[in-house]
Amino acid sequence: MHRPEDAQPLNVEDVTLDDPAPGADVPDAALVSAAAADDRQPLATAAPPPTRTLATPNTKTPPGNELRPDAHSGADTAPKADLGPAADSGADADSGADADSGPEARSGVGARSGADAGASAAGGGSAGGGVVDLTLDEARRLILRAQGLLGADARKGGVHAMLRRLGAVQLDTISVLARSHELVAYARLGAVSRPAVERAYWHDPARSFEYWCHAACILPVEHWPLYSFRRRAFRERKFRWHEVPDGVDKLLAQVRDSGPLMTSDVGGAKNGGPWWDWSDSKIGLEWLLDIGELVCTRRVGWRRVYDLAERAIPADLLAQDLTDEECVTRLAGIAGRSLGVANRTDLIDFLRLKGRFAAILDEALLSGAAGLTPVTVAGWPGKKGQANAWADPAALASEPRGRHRTTLVSPFDSLIWHRGRTERIFGFTYTLELYVPKHKRVHGYFTMPVLAGGRLIGRVDPAREGTTLVARQVHLEPGLSPAKWAGAFADALWSAAEWVGCDSVRVERADPPELVTMLNAPR
Repeated sequence: MHRPEDAQPLNVEDVTLDDPAPGADVPDAALVSAAAADDRQPLATAAPPPTRTLATPNTKTPPGNELRPDAHSGADTAPKADLGPAADSGADADSGADADSGPEARSGVGARSGADAGASAAGGGSAGGGVVDLTLDEARRLILRAQGLLGADARKGGVHAMLRRLGAVQLDTISVLARSHELVAYARLGAVSRPAVERAYWHDPARSFEYWCHAACILPVEHWPLYSFRRRAFRERKFRWHEVPDGVDKLLAQVRDSGPLMTSDVGGAKNGGPWWDWSDSKIGLEWLLDIGELVCTRRVGWRRVYDLAERAIPADLLAQDLTDEECVTRLAGIAGRSLGVANRTDLIDFLRLKGRFAAILDEALLSGAAGLTPVTVAGWPGKKGQANAWADPAALASEPRGRHRTTLVSPFDSLIWHRGRTERIFGFTYTLELYVPKHKRVHGYFTMPVLAGGRLIGRVDPAREGTTLVARQVHLEPGLSPAKWAGAFADALWSAAEWVGCDSVRVERADPPELVTMLNAPR
């Protein structure tokens, strides 16, 4: 199922992001508005900044409820990344160096820091631990390796290991070529079978569970204790964005007595109105999931199956009782390792924190408890003389090497789910136009960026007609030569086509226009 071309709301039983009604009074909807300011500082135009000290954390965010993540991350206003004069070098898409890599970028991550990366890592995140200087190219390569898109190690362990590397995989009901959680695995692992993806995510006994992280996500089951801070917060507020109905205790008793169930077992998900007009049973089940009484560890026909957490989650994980500080601190480390290099906005957005929970994250970064090393990334916003990001110290200890993936990227992939971060890293301005009226769309309904040579080289709006993958629109990034990059585009399209069982590719429109002929040429 996919959203119709007029972009009307979905059938709620298929909705995993659980958006509230438009215009509704939703106290918990804007979770990262204060953090967005981190990416609104001017872009440095001088030479690479000197070694910096750790920034003082922003603890002025007013306290509030830090519960449900927004369904989709919004763009911030980060300045566009400077990809340098070699942006159109035409380097081999699968070479060991980025297309804009120069000798300095290939000399090793710690080569420009003035302090050994290992020594900085030993200092953790504390101000006295030293700050590593990174070029934008170095940061980008660290990020791609952390995300499993550079080097052979990313394929080790399959989907199960990939989920643990990423920490969270966002769920979304849209299925154009495949659903996003499948596309995320494909982008990193290649033509992994779709049933294998499903088995790795939803398995019996549980290896994963669904909960709120960046959005509605599939999460490693061993992370269950780390989200107790959010479950407690929901319980303390006693409501979500729907009013919790009476009879929740009866629903819980029904699951306890009768076993796992779906909304269809308790009267269905809707009242008959708009898609957000949930039935009391649906609201009750979701509330019980929010507070941790129920859990979803598997799906049937893309429908959630709700079971008692005490039945589905291993006892040793249920027994762990972590404080809010322990939860957020450990999750900050997970987010930092997943992202590779991240500023405060990126970490806040990964976990969708606000208020007192954002303040806990700030303290964990300042004290070093999160286990991340302060770094300065050239060109990223920040104050002079202060670190403007954090990195995984283990990642800093070695230079990223290996082949780059050439692939289409889901709009909900953690590589690009924060649009301001995407622009900061890749110089790539990206907007998902699902809800834009058809006649106003610039790039298409479900535009997927194309990753090649360690950069985002363009975008494609894909569809399927029988066994043909149709590229309704293809756009190459400005300044890139069609002659040099058409091959990478074609590789990305044909690889995706073969994965979803198509035996031909047809490009309908392209910018620049000559790409149509190049990409439609027989292979």
